[in-house]
Amino acid sequence: LACSHHHCAFPLNRNELCIWNTAAAQPLHLSGHHYSISAVSFGSKPNPLLVCSASRERVIVWSLDECTQKVQEGLTPQGIVIGTLLGMVLHVRFSPDDQQVSVCAGNRIYMLSAKNEAILAELDGHLAPVTAAEFCTSEKSMLVSVSEDRTFKARKVWNYSTGQLIYQSGVLTAFPLLSLLIDEENKQIITGCAEGQLWIFSLISSHNYRCIAHINLKKEQEKFCNKVWKSGKKIGSTGQNTSKLCKTNMRPEGSVETSLPVLLIEHCDFLICFHNEENISSALNTNYFWIGSTTGLLIINLSNFELEGFLSYRDYSDLSIQFVGSCAITRKAVNGKVLCLITSMFEDMIAVLEVNLAALVRTQQTDFLLSRNKKSLSVIARYRITLNVFFPLRVKSMVKDQPLVFHNKIKSSGYTAAPQMTIFSPNNNLKKKEVSKWKTTCKQKNKEYPLESYPPIKYEKEISVTCKPTPICCIQYSGDGEMLACGLADKAVLIFNSNLTNTYNVFAGHDGAVNSVGWSHDKKWLVSASEDRTLRVWSVCKNEPALILGKEKFLKTVRFAQFYFIDAFILLCCGSEFHLLSFHLDTTKDDLKRYKQRSVCKLVQKFPMASTMEITSLSAVNDFYSYIVLTAGSNRALEVFDLNAGCSTAVIPEAHTRPVYQICQNKGSSFSTQQPEAYNLFMTTAAGDGIKLWDLRTLR
Repeated sequence: LACSHHHCAFPLNRNELCIWNTAAAQPLHLSGHHYSISAVSFGSKPNPLLVCSASRERVIVWSLDECTQKVQEGLTPQGIVIGTLLGMVLHVRFSPDDQQVSVCAGNRIYMLSAKNEAILAELDGHLAPVTAAEFCTSEKSMLVSVSEDRTFKARKVWNYSTGQLIYQSGVLTAFPLLSLLIDEENKQIITGCAEGQLWIFSLISSHNYRCIAHINLKKEQEKFCNKVWKSGKKIGSTGQNTSKLCKTNMRPEGSVETSLPVLLIEHCDFLICFHNEENISSALNTNYFWIGSTTGLLIINLSNFELEGFLSYRDYSDLSIQFVGSCAITRKAVNGKVLCLITSMFEDMIAVLEVNLAALVRTQQTDFLLSRNKKSLSVIARYRITLNVFFPLRVKSMVKDQPLVFHNKIKSSGYTAAPQMTIFSPNNNLKKKEVSKWKTTCKQKNKEYPLESYPPIKYEKEISVTCKPTPICCIQYSGDGEMLACGLADKAVLIFNSNLTNTYNVFAGHDGAVNSVGWSHDKKWLVSASEDRTLRVWSVCKNEPALILGKEKFLKTVRFAQFYFIDAFILLCCGSEFHLLSFHLDTTKDDLKRYKQRSVCKLVQKFPMASTMEITSLSAVNDFYSYIVLTAGSNRALEVFDLNAGCSTAVIPEAHTRPVYQICQNKGSSFSTQQPEAYNLFMTTAAGDGIKLWDLRTLR
């Protein structure tokens, strides 16, 4: 099957080609094949519009304008036979200039001239029948093919006589690859197999055809249907589309689970869904594509690899085709609608569907978009913070030293004046000079970093923090960028100045590797967490800790710790929960109890993360007032906590294919001014699964 703008091409009576003009509602019958037509394709250029049809015995190119004119004159239209006796043809495709045609017959690809019968090149190398081949317009004379041998190959076709193999992939799956699409804008290869798996590879030369993403369509479909069903239930929606979608997703107990073979991959004109809306700017930077399967059509967002819409053939009672054997869809929408041509897997039936793309997406997404917009999350506090779960830590009042006063005169001891000789005078000037020197060297005026400039990529300096090879477990700049703290695996915490010229301070005391370090907002304190199940708060100017929380406080290792709410609290994660601590720091010493710390700390509340064994990452903003805390667990989920309400507000299941080990928020900067909406963005990363950029307002 093939679709192009206002035309649909499909075989009629097996060996007759029918061109259906949807605008004029008139069929055009083209005869010339003796065996069943197995492949059809439209040309790349709209004028003149060409059609190529292939069967076992011949490959024919038709010009629709010439054929239509001959039919009007009462003559029999004829095409140009460009190939004969090539074998069973599974796929044909025109080159971008419509001068050549690639024909996938058996294990080989034949490059044929579209003007006459001539074989320009014969490409082999696949071990099984070739199922699809596409031309790459960004790379001249480049052809990519997929096969039932479960591999794809990229070739350069030079002079159409020899084909040089550029790259050959390994076996991707246990199922044959059926479809192929080249995204020229993003320079990516998208291929799908018979089990409902999608692979996306990069075409950028320096990437060496590496895999960017792997999508399981069945899981994405289940996730999308559950999301629509939950949102509809939350806001009380009983719409027909939601109920149909849920019924489609629910599989009766004991039934056979069917796969989702990827029969088609095509570009989707998704911008029509955002016409005259505020969020059209986000759609302009995103590509979408159709996935045609045996049971329905799916719309995939290429930016986040999520499902945007799903059309099930079972939901339409007037459609007699329930299982599709082949499908084709138009790339561009006409009047907000796209044409979809499907054929039955078990019967000789063909149907033409007119899909209203905007209506399809809005009926499925309006429910959960409305439910999110009612209580949209924001990192910046939008209303008065009640702090109903917070309470200040009360510090015991201590008797201050008072001057001694004698109310009666004391007789003189014999001295008429104070002794003039100085017995001992401590040398305090050295320390003052060192501190003043540090302040003068690091005191710099924060200049506004121009947003239109490129990010800093120039290599500046490299230093070795220790004599022996020691892993650096964590690193963090202070808020003003003047100092840099790093935690090492040898139990030490180091502080450098921003240009890495010298070491300002070294903190020692942990009995295990330092997992995290965090600066206070005023840059006077540093909090560190270690594998020894302790947490320490250090004064930047001293070598001794101001506060120590020992092993008796925590049952498991403290993975992360930071100051929170502009140094009012400390956040730390331990096991499957994170703790909120209030504290008071006092570095003064009692002469009688020198080894007893006067700093105190108290637990405010524990917040458990649902259905996880351990919190792998935690993030919150300390530079301004924010009640949002982001956590990631070993169950690969993200969870958003609202500490103003004292509970969890949102869960994003399966955020990555592996547990997230780092959450990076936009916490503001002293060197740039940003829009308030920019602070709602955060990034996550997992081993082997890349980096994802999220929006807290939409949780996508």
